Amino acid sequence: MVTVVNLVAYFAILFLLGYYIVTTLQWYSYRLKRVAFHHTRPWWNVAYFLLPFLTYDFVSGISRGRWGFVVALGYLPLFFLWYRKVDKKLVFTERVKRFFAALGLFGLLFALGLGLYNTFLPLALAWAVSVAIEKILFGAYRRRAERKLARMEDCIVVGVTASYGKTSIKNFLATILGVRYRVYATPRSVNTLGGVMKDVNDELSEDTEVYIVEMGARGEGDIAEITRFVRPHYAVVGTVGPAHIEYFKTLERIRDTKMEILQSPRLREAWVHVSANARPSETVHIFGPEIESVEATLEGTCFTMEGERYCAKILGAFNAVNLAAAIHVARTLGLTPEEIRRGLERIQPVPHRLQRIDAGGKVILDDSFNGNVDGMLASFELASTWEGRKILITPGLVEADRELNERIARKAAEVFDRIVVTGELNYPVFAEIVPSEKLTHLPSKERFEEFLAQNTRPGDLILFANDAPSFV
Repeated sequence: MVTVVNLVAYFAILFLLGYYIVTTLQWYSYRLKRVAFHHTRPWWNVAYFLLPFLTYDFVSGISRGRWGFVVALGYLPLFFLWYRKVDKKLVFTERVKRFFAALGLFGLLFALGLGLYNTFLPLALAWAVSVAIEKILFGAYRRRAERKLARMEDCIVVGVTASYGKTSIKNFLATILGVRYRVYATPRSVNTLGGVMKDVNDELSEDTEVYIVEMGARGEGDIAEITRFVRPHYAVVGTVGPAHIEYFKTLERIRDTKMEILQSPRLREAWVHVSANARPSETVHIFGPEIESVEATLEGTCFTMEGERYCAKILGAFNAVNLAAAIHVARTLGLTPEEIRRGLERIQPVPHRLQRIDAGGKVILDDSFNGNVDGMLASFELASTWEGRKILITPGLVEADRELNERIARKAAEVFDRIVVTGELNYPVFAEIVPSEKLTHLPSKERFEEFLAQNTRPGDLILFANDAPSFV
């Protein structure tokens, strides 16, 4: 009976520890180094993984497996406490399934074959096998995608990267170019090498005339990898700023990584925002200073560029830069001013990026996917034009330092009548700056609905700014 209990307890804690580690790996693109050194809540790794796994292996080792079930029983409530905090649950992809299959096999080998109730070795071996399998599959997947792109020799490839606004630029450009061309753009926020390769294999049609690829980065070389794969003919580098500064450490490294897109062997022309401090050349054009007379309201954004007035039903003055980048590319690809304006009329707000929603007499600005200081401050300016009561709901800036969050808190205190800070990460900063009568703290999202029902009324403007998932 004791052996059965110990065996059940062993597999329970083994799979729960495996669930924790593979969930966090999935959050950070399966980069173990990023999980270990860049987790925004590093104490989670200690409390919910490292201490339980060390304690279990130690107790099982000295008792020859007899008392490990006590640690497993203690870990169960701890694990479910963590699980309840997480709103970005594990997605059971084929990669995850392969990891758990390997974990189960190694667990059986050690527990039944060798009589060792050890969690470290099965976890380490399962991860090593998983990595090896993924490398093999990745290579095959890449070769298949490269062959497909090679067949599409007449397709024009446009690469888009930026610290802020790359998804918006991609969507704006796809809509405008769609007036004349058959256009395909990477969906949603697919912007990693693996994501782009999968999209090429599964979704990209071979009759596509213009393929727009969003390129993201969490480290040096990430943009270069995607660039070598798709080899864009045209490139856009949007606004460069301190997004993901914790990974890059300096703004210079961020800039250099974004500029890796210019390494494409097929590059014909590129447009680089002035914030990148790049040198112009015959193929590299600096944009930004030509944008004039920007007018941003709760109805849309208008601006003048090189003698032409452009308008779109997109909120936020910062979007003038993103729209301008799309217009520059469209002009180069032969669209007339009339076609460009038709495209601008078709542009719809990007979901969760300053998206206006009118409900119950309230105006909701959903800017929950915006996690940069410039965009957040611009959303505050936009909210300030509302004559009624203004309410901000935000966790602050996540991948940023204290100084930037102090800027956010000071501006929020000027603009908003009520400020609701979610989560624990930045609440102390806001508590130091925002008057207590304006400030509310919601440790989790579970009380969102209750709070909004009790504390908002028709005529209010409610801004959701950088509403990040709970793991950050």
